[in-house]
Amino acid sequence: QVQLVESGGGLVQPGGSLRLSCAASGFTLDSYLIGWFRQVPGKEREGVACISRIAGATTYADSVKGRFTISRDNAKNTVYLQMNSLKPEDTAVYYCATSYSQILQLREYEYDYWGQGTQVTVSS
Repeated sequence: QVQLVESGGGLVQPGGSLRLSCAASGFTLDSYLIGWFRQVPGKEREGVACISRIAGATTYADSVKGRFTISRDNAKNTVYLQMNSLKPEDTAVYYCATSYSQILQLREYEYDYWGQGTQVTVSS
């Protein structure tokens, strides 16, 4: 069964950290560009970060640059999103997704397969 499963979300205080995981089963992630997106109810989904298949090149949304780090462990078939210095405006459901794109980009329509999401809440 082909699955992408996000985990690691939760409630954290402002300034805190979380690490999200995106684990694949039924296929290997190293064939894909992997992106992290987030969505708040009533708003459009926003691209957060993505990582290339090879060499681990990355790109980030301006809103998270310097605070979030995306990485991948192909041996574990998992991609991570380390989130530091979290702010209340980071509160959202976070999704990982796969893309066949050969270039780094966060265009939602370029991503084909999505996980079910994990909730991140930043609040005191």
